[in-house]
Amino acid sequence: MDSKYTFALRKIALLRGIEDYVVLSSRELGDALEMSQQSASKRILELLDEKLIIRDLGARKQRIKLTQKGVDELKQEYSEYRRIFEVSDQITLHGVVSEGMGEGGYYICQVGYMTQFEEKLGFRPFEGTLNIIVDREDAGKLDLIRSAPGETIYGFTQEGRTFGRAIAHKAKIRNIDCAIVMPDRSHYENVIEIVCQYHLRRTLSIGNGDRVEIKVKV
Repeated sequence: MDSKYTFALRKIALLRGIEDYVVLSSRELGDALEMSQQSASKRILELLDEKLIIRDLGARKQRIKLTQKGVDELKQEYSEYRRIFEVSDQITLHGVVSEGMGEGGYYICQVGYMTQFEEKLGFRPFEGTLNIIVDREDAGKLDLIRSAPGETIYGFTQEGRTFGRAIAHKAKIRNIDCAIVMPDRSHYENVIEIVCQYHLRRTLSIGNGDRVEIKVKV
């Protein structure tokens, strides 16, 4: 995307234009972008044309908000900057152990998945997942992990049922090899599912509410 659009989106986001509409005249945007009111008015129209913002012209005041497309563009830029300034070869996540939905074991033990895990991760997972609620401060790192290549675990069809694709990212908890599995279709936003050859709750003597640190390879 054109950097001039990203710059404008960033300024609108800093005014809280992600969470809700913000009152913003073309003159105010021009001051923020260090350009004339006329140029700022044109920039707003360009952002509208690109479907990066939406606008409400009611009550004699212009209100602007980023669209999901606009938010996604900023997230992409955020991920790229983090790669430049923060990321070496791993990302550290912090969170607490959580009770899952009880479906992890069923999916993990499917032969179509298990074979791929052994081949690509180097271990045969215990038939279950460890669910971690990622700290709010680290939630932004999940987008960075999702943008990393990882190991593709392909979907398949078995007995008339379709099992979806996922991306596995190798990781460690207390020097124990494991992997974060991120399905294409997930019920969670800030919860990660971890597979390991060991029963992690027993091996690490952890339970619901306990804090853990996960080092993810990228």
